[in-house]
Amino acid sequence: MIAVMSKDATPHQIAHVQALLRQSGLDPVIGEFEGATLVITENEAPGAAGVLETATGVERVVDGQGAQQLTSRDFRSADSRVAVGGPDGAVLGGDGFVVIAGPCAVESQDQMTGVVDAVVAAGAAMLRGGAFKPRTSPYSFQGLGVAGLALLAEQRSRTGLPVVTEVVTPQDVERVAEESDMLQIGTRNMQNFALLREAGASGRPVLLKRGMAATIEEWLLAAEYLMHMGNGGVVLCERGIRSFDRSTRFTLDLSAVAEAKRRTHLPVVVDPSHSTGRPHLVGPMSLAAAACGADGLLIDVHTDARAALCDGAQALSGAQFADVMTRLRPVVEAVGRTLWQPRARSLTSV
Repeated sequence: MIAVMSKDATPHQIAHVQALLRQSGLDPVIGEFEGATLVITENEAPGAAGVLETATGVERVVDGQGAQQLTSRDFRSADSRVAVGGPDGAVLGGDGFVVIAGPCAVESQDQMTGVVDAVVAAGAAMLRGGAFKPRTSPYSFQGLGVAGLALLAEQRSRTGLPVVTEVVTPQDVERVAEESDMLQIGTRNMQNFALLREAGASGRPVLLKRGMAATIEEWLLAAEYLMHMGNGGVVLCERGIRSFDRSTRFTLDLSAVAEAKRRTHLPVVVDPSHSTGRPHLVGPMSLAAAACGADGLLIDVHTDARAALCDGAQALSGAQFADVMTRLRPVVEAVGRTLWQPRARSLTSV
């Protein structure tokens, strides 16, 4: 059950609603969504919704039917917009189409500077890069950790663009949130519920990747965990699911993008790099993602893919990324949207 308070509700009115829920045997959590305070409970109580509807300061009550509530279009029919990086950052959702680009893993200062220069020149609106990397093999490169976060923060300062990076343990959430504008929950952690709760309470927007074997419902319920902790800045990411065909790394499920957009008000972006694992497929799938209603893309770019320490086989070169951006623009405009353009700025030296 969710009590949506009016935007001018007083602290006393909010406390009164909390007290009413506690009297009904419920344990309310306070959240915020687009400037409005939410009073959220995990369970229902007979008659509680009727009592809340008459309480001063309550705009409406969403009496959840089923597990999906805060993420459902029953809670909010209009598409949500998630701002990342403050007033000069990017907005996912709405009429804009946001392209996030950078290396799969942060490796060095020189590597980051080269890649970032390339993606900024081509028009990327946000930067990506992994400082912590959960890998299938314990012998694979696991990321630079805290040192990688520092290199990401350096590029954010140099370019002014927002940064998204993955967090893999609840203990790291606070530190990662300090150095980035958006937290990423990867495919292997989509149902790490302790991590979801911590990330949801971090105060940072969260990019939630679909698990490689997750249903759409499981994906949306993972997002529900984040929103239940009071986080309205959730963005979904389709990154491919496991199938029998080895022609591609995973199977990019673009039907899931359209279905998720039908069920939820949250923005949905697509990762054509991890899903296909093939550079020659990143371009076509990027265009298809824009055509089917995605709100943005998450693309791997590396200036020396053969020497990459993580997933170099799927990374685009700077020139390939620039070509994708050129081909993407008319498709984005054909579906009534515009490529999100960061404010003009000159790159500073490292």
